[in-house]
Amino acid sequence: MATVLVTGAAGNVGSKVVMELRTRGIPVRAFVRDRRRAADVLGPEVELVTGDLAEPESVERALDGVERLFLVCANHPRQVEYGTRAIDAAAVAGVRQVVFLSTIGAEAGSPTGFFDQHGRIEEHLRDSGSGATAGVVLRSGHLMTNILGSAATIREAGRFFLPAGDAPIAMIDPRDVAAAAASVLTTTAHDGRTHVLTGPEAIGYGEVATHLSHALGHPVEYVDVPDEAAVAAMAGAGLPQWLAEQVVAVFGALRDGVNASTTDAVRELTGREPRGYEDFARWVAPLLRGV
Repeated sequence: MATVLVTGAAGNVGSKVVMELRTRGIPVRAFVRDRRRAADVLGPEVELVTGDLAEPESVERALDGVERLFLVCANHPRQVEYGTRAIDAAAVAGVRQVVFLSTIGAEAGSPTGFFDQHGRIEEHLRDSGSGATAGVVLRSGHLMTNILGSAATIREAGRFFLPAGDAPIAMIDPRDVAAAAASVLTTTAHDGRTHVLTGPEAIGYGEVATHLSHALGHPVEYVDVPDEAAVAAMAGAGLPQWLAEQVVAVFGALRDGVNASTTDAVRELTGREPRGYEDFARWVAPLLRGV
């Protein structure tokens, strides 16, 4: 059976793609930067290959003998370079299919940097699809696990602070993104297509606070903050300035409704409905408690 290489394999979505594929009996090779951390996350039985998308030779080594690639590109000023170079390397290595994890709102030329970067990688994948390597794009909605960035203030003060306003957001559980990805990676039926993945409903962060309050057994409050304050807080917490500004720009797009609509893609790809936030809140509660 053909091997799938998963980049970002110890990350939020990648780790769950690895587990989904293993559950289906698909051989997986995990592309990771930190071998020890990856072993802790993925377990001792997963094949690990150490490398970085910034190091072309490590990508080429990892692709040897691989038929399918699940490509996750971390946010970085050189993200487009790393993503397009990985796609080119996959084509040279004879990889049959590249499934790229993109984002809702992706569009080359978008004033939102993250959307522009993902859009340009999507364009490159589509342009590369005329050869032996087929491309599939999965545009993920806002991940429910983004709340983990506020875990410390939730634990310490029962509050979290975001510049989200009252935006309705069709947030998605990363486990559903992974299940959809695994379904695509086991067939050629989706080659050349783009799937937009969302949760079952659009909710605001006020509703998120209510679900977390029930799951944790104590009140949790959402506090809306101005963009400038959010950038300052993120930068003060150690996030690079460019990254803090881009994260806040994405929240601006969310307030403008970029992720307000739902789709049936998860159900169509997996055969079941996507998880709602109530289910996710119960699952994430131990992580927010720090246990």
